[in-house]
Amino acid sequence: MATHYINKIGILSLGKIFGALYGIMGLILGAMISLMSLLMGSLMSNEGALAGLMFGVGAIITLPIFYGILGFISGIITALIYNVVAGFAGGLEIELD
Repeated sequence: MATHYINKIGILSLGKIFGALYGIMGLILGAMISLMSLLMGSLMSNEGALAGLMFGVGAIITLPIFYGILGFISGIITALIYNVVAGFAGGLEIELD
């Protein structure tokens, strides 16, 4: 087994990975909020049901986009900070078979 070090991370590469992961989490959260708003809306009057439907659809659309953008930005920031710290600390040690 050889020991290798990760000395540098591609900034845009990590940004894309984080963006995709956070987007998936946003989709899951949006689906849960959508289901809850539809359930609560169905317990209300017709206007409440329509409001719950609109809020649920909005959550499914906006949360993955919002989370994806935030994930992309946080991935870029994380990669920048990692690259600076790895320059001093020597990188992250991994073992490959």
